[in-house]
Amino acid sequence: MALGATALLVIPGLAVAWLLARPWLRFRALVETLMSLPLVLPPTAVGLGLLMLFGRSGPLGRPLYEHLGIEIAFTWRAVVLASAVVAFPLFVRSARSAFEEVDPRLPAVARTLGRGPFRAFFQVELPLAWRGVAAGAVLAFARALGEFGATILVAGNIPGRTQTLALALFQRVQVGRDREALGLAVISVLLTAAALVLSEALVRRRDRTLAR
Repeated sequence: MALGATALLVIPGLAVAWLLARPWLRFRALVETLMSLPLVLPPTAVGLGLLMLFGRSGPLGRPLYEHLGIEIAFTWRAVVLASAVVAFPLFVRSARSAFEEVDPRLPAVARTLGRGPFRAFFQVELPLAWRGVAAGAVLAFARALGEFGATILVAGNIPGRTQTLALALFQRVQVGRDREALGLAVISVLLTAAALVLSEALVRRRDRTLAR
């Protein structure tokens, strides 16, 4: 589910990060505020908002269910969605920093050589910023891995369907199966630590490249 959430947020995250890195963007403060809300709001508030939007009676969930037969709330899709929403700001912040460090003259030169804006982005800007983007993706994965509050509201804690590592750990503690909970906690720590080490390594390599 954490990998799915990371994959879901990459494309919109790249678009928002690229826009925030543009000096000509109007209403930058408003966009930054909206983007950062999942990072500062209580996760349960984020989950409630998603439930109201994507529940069967919600403005987005109703047409999905009635016209496409796709149900979001209390399915694995809700787990992916909730994890992606709470991890989104971390990805955008890292990717934005990477795009801001790209010399704006380079994509401009590419466009004068006949590259369109999309080709200039994929052939010049993204290759130069890829380490920061990858570091943001790893951080987003780590955040999605530990997501709890939003997930339990919009997806529930259904074993075999929507129960994540964090929810399983919580359930084991509730029923007094502390040994199993400890094992899950160790797995969570190892996975998250590995993701953080990888993210830091990517950032250090990017900094060394920029210093040359």
